Formats: sequence, structure tokens, C-alpha cells
Amino acid sequence: MGNSASAEKLRLARTNFVDKVSDPVLNKLLDELQHVTVLTDAEGEATRAKPRGEKARDLIDMVRKKGAEASSKMIAVFYANDPYLCKELGLNNTDST
Repeated sequence: MGNSASAEKLRLARTNFVDKVSDPVLNKLLDELQHVTVLTDAEGEATRAKPRGEKARDLIDMVRKKGAEASSKMIAVFYANDPYLCKELGLNNTDST
């Protein structure tokens, strides 16, 4: 059940993620999610060009639409880069792939 809950966890955390995640963390997430092929190069570059709030919104929505495995990978990458905010948003790194 862990992985199937990942997209739902992102959905529940979406508003606070958009409000609180920093631009440097967003850029790191984009880099790492492109590296592990959760995002295509085109998706990463199009998202990177947007203002911080839109970038955060687009990133979380794109990953959620890709399903549980992609959502779980995003949570793991986010946790590695900003564990304190990740915990505050209820996105603990318990959904390993």
C-alpha cells in the first residue's frame, strides 16, 4: 500500500508545498527527477523557466499524474534535499521504491 499512497500524499501536501518550497530546492528536484527519468528534459526545462510558485505547482502536478512510482521517487528526492520541510508537509521518506 505504501507506493499507492504516494500520489495521494502529494495531493494532500500540494498547497503547502507550493507555498513553502524554496526555488533552490525546486531546481534540485527538477535536476534529480530528470536524472532518474521521472521528468523528460522538455518537462524539466519548461517548468524551470516559470516563477517559483508556478514551478512548484507544475512540478507536483506533473509527478502526481505519472502515478505512484513517480510520486514515491519525488518524495524520496525531496526528503534528501529538504527533510525538515518534507516532514512538516507529512511527506516522510517511508515510500521507498
